[in-house]
Amino acid sequence: MAFKRLKIVEQIAIVFFFSVLIPMTISGFIINNINQQSVRSQLRQTAVLIANMVSDEIDFFLSQNQMTLSQIAYTLNYLDSPQRKQEFLDSLEKKVPGCDDILIVKYQSELDEITKLSRENKKAVLYTKLKNGDYLTITYDVENLRSKLFKSLDEDARQIYVLDENGELIAAHNYTDDVFQKTIQLLPKYRRFDDPVIFGDVKNQPIVYVTKEDPRITIIVNTTEDITNRTINDNRLKIILSVLAATVTILFVSALYTYYLYINIRQLFKGIIAISKGNYNRQIRLLTTAFTPYEIVFLAFEFNKMANAIHKSYLQLQKNNVELKELNEFRSNLIDTVSHELRTPLTSIQGYTSRLMRQDITIDEETKKKSLRVIKEQSEKLQRLIEDLLTIPDIERMRLKTVNEPVNLRDVLERSEMLLRKKDGRTIIIKIKDDFPFVFADKGRLEQVFVNLLENAVKYSYPDSVIRVETDVKDNKARILVKNDCDVIPKDKLQRLFGKFIRLDDNTTRTTRGTGLGLFIVKGLVEAMNGKIELSSSTGCGFCVEVTLNLAGVIV
Repeated sequence: MAFKRLKIVEQIAIVFFFSVLIPMTISGFIINNINQQSVRSQLRQTAVLIANMVSDEIDFFLSQNQMTLSQIAYTLNYLDSPQRKQEFLDSLEKKVPGCDDILIVKYQSELDEITKLSRENKKAVLYTKLKNGDYLTITYDVENLRSKLFKSLDEDARQIYVLDENGELIAAHNYTDDVFQKTIQLLPKYRRFDDPVIFGDVKNQPIVYVTKEDPRITIIVNTTEDITNRTINDNRLKIILSVLAATVTILFVSALYTYYLYINIRQLFKGIIAISKGNYNRQIRLLTTAFTPYEIVFLAFEFNKMANAIHKSYLQLQKNNVELKELNEFRSNLIDTVSHELRTPLTSIQGYTSRLMRQDITIDEETKKKSLRVIKEQSEKLQRLIEDLLTIPDIERMRLKTVNEPVNLRDVLERSEMLLRKKDGRTIIIKIKDDFPFVFADKGRLEQVFVNLLENAVKYSYPDSVIRVETDVKDNKARILVKNDCDVIPKDKLQRLFGKFIRLDDNTTRTTRGTGLGLFIVKGLVEAMNGKIELSSSTGCGFCVEVTLNLAGVIV
């Protein structure tokens, strides 16, 4: 079975689960247990503290009232009559706090009866023996005792019970009968004296008792379920909520970070896929925020640089391919042109040369001259073709050199016209003034320009039509127009005529002969002499070539 590669989001989810959720859960569990142990210990300590506090309050109450009792007994020793003693005791009942009754009894049986009745009436009795053997007793209201014992514990929710030696309830705080009965059932039968002891079967609800030896009373402090819920369970809930809040916060921040990270990485993926499919102009556009890592920004920047470099290289490669294609086409056209254009004059030269060299026939003088004239003309044609071919590389590389000097334009046009008239016999009309200013050009190259233009005009004009050459001066420049009559040439074809090996082989032309290099070479030569050439075609002028040259007296 093949291993499945996970996506970034899936991997982050797994990492988040193992690195955040599980540790947070375990941490929450541990913190909750530690908190529970801490609160449990705190509940125990607090219960013990309250038990000791109540015990101390009882000791203080007993010591204070015992001191009061001793002072009353001491005073009674100095009163000689029973009447005075009773008056003194009656006055003290109103002064002693919480006192219900103060009596003097002679016998132990009377004391026991008073003690019994006090218990039944939920009252407390303190007594001391006088010097004459009588007993001085003070009966206290238990409610008054309870208010003093639990005054500082009004806001505490624990239940507190004070029992006498017979297990009877003397005082209580937050008393409920059902809880009290359950607590009494858990109370050990054999108890230690004066030391707080924790008992009970619920570890989170500690119960503490303190049994005092003198007087023989038991203090019980019960931690109820409500207290446990408010402490352990409430704290547990707070811990769980805190852990959940922290987890949700981490999840939110992580999700936000993952969202921006995923979007930007997807942009990188799309850019790589686009490059792989040949879209070298694709740029990565990141969603840049505080959550965008530096490495992603750096990677996108470098990727865009690489894409730009590849795109430029691709464009250059396309350009080179076009140039190679043009070069290949140029090579094919050159071979076709050279093979065609060279064959005709060479055939003529070979033919006439063979005729002149024959020994089996007699050739008259006129025939010899005619043959030599044809050989000369064809040789000149070959020379012009070779010059044109040699000029092409210099024009393409823009390194064509011309020796510019003042040139008589009239002489150049007349010589060019003479060469063409001798060859073709067509009528060429040149309109130029006798005082036409000299132009600044290369004489040999300029003659090559007009020979090509006139030859082109003859080749692509109607039969027996007139070739016109017009000249004038405009804006301190010499302007020469070569016109011939032909069908109107569409504008989209006019500019193409300046290309290499371009010929108009349709009903506009009467022949397909020629190299198709004439106008290309003419344009290169004119521009090398700092001139300008333009083509136009209309019904008034079938085909018109306008050449603009600098005058010799004008500094450019």
